[in-house]
Amino acid sequence: MSPARFVATWFGVGFLRPASGTWGSLAALPIFWALHVLGGPWLAVAATVLVCVLGWWAVGAASRGAADPDRSEYVIDEVAGMWIALLPLSFGARASGADILALYPGWIVAFLGFRLFDIWKPGPIGWADRQKTALGVMLDDVLAGIAAGALVLALAAVWHILLA
Repeated sequence: MSPARFVATWFGVGFLRPASGTWGSLAALPIFWALHVLGGPWLAVAATVLVCVLGWWAVGAASRGAADPDRSEYVIDEVAGMWIALLPLSFGARASGADILALYPGWIVAFLGFRLFDIWKPGPIGWADRQKTALGVMLDDVLAGIAAGALVLALAAVWHILLA
């Protein structure tokens, strides 16, 4: 297996069946937790940017010559999107001094929200998905991650208002 394909499949996780995208999203969770514990939200942001760039390269290199680069085993885009969805939790945990795992409802909302937006592909998420380029492969999940992160923030705000 080429290095690009190894990275694009998130070190082989993308070969798990069924629902390789869900497996990729699940595989992203413990690594994000470790990034937060080791370096807080700014390490998580840096790693997310790195995974986005690395994913763009890996998907492009692994799918060179293919009509559609969005192969089901390429799940590095799910990792990037999932990490984006989790960033509000990292910043929230740091700001409040809480253990990030104590914010478990946010983890659930981020995961389910990301999977929903990644599968449903409303608006610009669907547009990005239809581009059929390595950038489009990454961008639809980045946008789904942003939407899921916004959902996490919105529900956290509602929860805060209800408890205030």
